[in-house]
Amino acid sequence: MTTARSSYEAHAAGVPDDDAFDLDGDTLREECGVFGIFGHPDAAAITTLGLHALQHRGQEAAGIVTFDGARFHAERRLGLVGDSFSDRATIERLSGASAIGHVRYSTTGETVIRNVQPLFAELEGGGFAVAHNGNLTNGLTLRRDLIRDGAICQSTTDTEVILHLLARSRKRRLIDRFIDAVTALEGAYALVALSNKKLIGARDPFGIRPLVLGELDGRYMLASETCALDIIGARFVRDVENGEIVVISESGVESIRAFPKQPARPCVFEYIYFARPDSIVNGRSVYDARKAMGAQLATESPADVDVVVPVPDSGVPAAIGYAQKAGVPYELGIIRNHYVGRTFIQPTQAIRELGVRLKHSANRAAIAGKRIVLIDDSLVRGTTSVKIVRMMREAGAREVHFRLASPPITHPDFYGIDTPERDKLLAATHNLEAMRAYIGADTLAFLSVDGLYRALGFPGRDGGAPQLTDHCFTGDYPTPLSDLSVATPRKLSILAEVD
Repeated sequence: MTTARSSYEAHAAGVPDDDAFDLDGDTLREECGVFGIFGHPDAAAITTLGLHALQHRGQEAAGIVTFDGARFHAERRLGLVGDSFSDRATIERLSGASAIGHVRYSTTGETVIRNVQPLFAELEGGGFAVAHNGNLTNGLTLRRDLIRDGAICQSTTDTEVILHLLARSRKRRLIDRFIDAVTALEGAYALVALSNKKLIGARDPFGIRPLVLGELDGRYMLASETCALDIIGARFVRDVENGEIVVISESGVESIRAFPKQPARPCVFEYIYFARPDSIVNGRSVYDARKAMGAQLATESPADVDVVVPVPDSGVPAAIGYAQKAGVPYELGIIRNHYVGRTFIQPTQAIRELGVRLKHSANRAAIAGKRIVLIDDSLVRGTTSVKIVRMMREAGAREVHFRLASPPITHPDFYGIDTPERDKLLAATHNLEAMRAYIGADTLAFLSVDGLYRALGFPGRDGGAPQLTDHCFTGDYPTPLSDLSVATPRKLSILAEVD
């Protein structure tokens, strides 16, 4: 699927409504998280803990499939991991020494049980379950061809085409059938799959979506991020390489190369926003990377201010790096209430008119009468930035400068990130001065593309091959976008879903 959810805030004269001071409303949304472990007696409990650590990657649904040596067991639920997999009875029903799990964020359509992963099917040779992080840019094309050929689809997620491709392969061995399936895919994916004898992991040829290999008590596991290993005390072994298929069985770990070797291009937004700060992604500390982005931003776009204020929570590491490099005090000028959940009762219109700040409020003591620079990770539509600047001015800030620790987002994503269509991206429709005027800041600046590369330890993009998947800033998509020729973005958003 290739387009994002079309739920945009209403504007009055180009300025967002005052009724929602939830500063999370205009952020990029996570994709999904996957976890798997083979041959451990506590497989279900360990997978639950791993999914807890990956909860930031998807909060709409969670699922676990286990195998006990004779049969598969599945539990798939809407909502958070802790709400569905905390009771002992659920874990006991998920008996078995091998398991895979998934946390889901869908960027289109309603989340319903039939779309919750892992997906499971009985195939020739036994049961098979698969969980997917990413987006197939030919998923709709494959789905259309499969349905024309007689396939009956049970979900609207692109992950299901993997099961159909596997079932239709004429190869004898399961792993060869799996290779048949993944070599037909385009786009970004990190897969974990479970058969009655194997745990399988696969990463797309560019390594756009992350996947790591870990070990606990002599048993191997796969996870989207290293933080999922840390929570259970597992040892990080290595990253699954781009284009690699990892097969874990009683014989150990086997590595298979199904694609020609090429340089990796991991998604830059794993460093900017998606991954947890305590994770290590492709050998780089996410926390250190974000601090380095802030420091580079301070070098490129200094501001004559009294305090540096992060936009919580995603702007915190970059703001620390900015403050340290600039030699300016760091203050928590915005306080976040972490105890307001998604199901908090919606206030009446009368209460909304009072401008109640449910999730975020200004720390007046830290900013009143001061010149401040706000640091955030990215700017999408700009609606949130308008609210932040207004909040700071109402709290008495004398000047409000805005700095973004990433380049301007000018192109939509088709690899599993929830971004609006291009005409809803502020940087695609406004120049820098127009953006500054729109959000109401005294000054506005972004980290440069080359500066982003340098902050991550790369030599830079100018004059060389890109080392990252950075299409949101550059328009350079690393894979074919086959589904764009099949249907319009609106039809795509109806017919398929991103995982």
